[in-house]
Amino acid sequence: MRARLSDIAQQAEVSEATVSRVLNDRPGVAPETRQAVLTALDVLGYERPARLRKRSAGLVGLVVPELDNPIFPAFAQIIESALAPTGYTPVLCTQTPGGVREDEYVEMLLDRQVSGIVFVSGLHADTAADHDRYRTLLARPLPIVMINGYAPGIPAPFVSCDDRESAELAVAHLVALGHRRIGLITGPDRFVPVQRKVAGYKAAMGRLTDISDEDLTELTELSLFGVEGGEAAAGRLIERGATGLVCGSDLMALGAIRAARQRGLSVPEDISVVGYDDSPLMAFTDPPLTTVRQPVAAMAVAAVRALVDEINGHPSPNSEYLFRPELVVRGSTAVTRPATAPKRQRPAPTSLAVPA
Repeated sequence: MRARLSDIAQQAEVSEATVSRVLNDRPGVAPETRQAVLTALDVLGYERPARLRKRSAGLVGLVVPELDNPIFPAFAQIIESALAPTGYTPVLCTQTPGGVREDEYVEMLLDRQVSGIVFVSGLHADTAADHDRYRTLLARPLPIVMINGYAPGIPAPFVSCDDRESAELAVAHLVALGHRRIGLITGPDRFVPVQRKVAGYKAAMGRLTDISDEDLTELTELSLFGVEGGEAAAGRLIERGATGLVCGSDLMALGAIRAARQRGLSVPEDISVVGYDDSPLMAFTDPPLTTVRQPVAAMAVAAVRALVDEINGHPSPNSEYLFRPELVVRGSTAVTRPATAPKRQRPAPTSLAVPA
């Protein structure tokens, strides 16, 4: 122990007596000196005494649909960072197709006696799901907060990005570039964010273009979330003459770009594509993706604040807090080509003459 005290004292540049006072949690040591000794313990690989370990205020469940879409890890990371100063430790639960369901995760979290749960794009966003599961949690009572997807029958705080405005921003941007046949690609219409995006798209198209209601229906494609769903939907819209595409996620937008290239079209010269989320790395795609940014940091911090207030007995009003999206213009959108201009086709492969 003597040798360890000397090592720690040397690393922290304090006396062995000071190290002893810190390890025994005695008064009379300046906060910065105490922190220097604790840091020296960590650097040298010594385990802190139990009395000096940071005590967790409790566990908080964090349920996200999956981690394949980069926007969900972004939410999880910021929620974890926002929880840290409060003393609560997050328990991350991620769903995968055929894996553990949301209800099963909730049972596991209850067994661990969590103090509250944050749901990101969960079943609360699905209008076809039974929302009694959330009312049962609230009746325990267990504080919960929902991110993205409002259900008026659940008396809890909701934090959402304004999906209607996001679609309007994307349409207005493409119209300003001269596009008129603008298609919408998004997920199944039973989800609240999808319904709001469709409403915003139709409202903006009706206000800014002369496209008929019949054509709007033809230009709206509801598909599976993800790259493959975006690719399939974009292929159908391109065949119908769309020159601009508004997508319900960045991954769907990447699928739309793939569909365009498979048809010998160039993005943005022949067709413009707008994503949604502004997921990490979207600035580094080819081309860099124009997208509508969710204010993930602000939304995550607000959700954590609402949950911790609920846990501490200071509940927030049970309503939806809408956060405004932001258009981020990059390289996947451009001025539309004149109607008479020929579209650029993929060059045919060069044939080589092989001597006999």
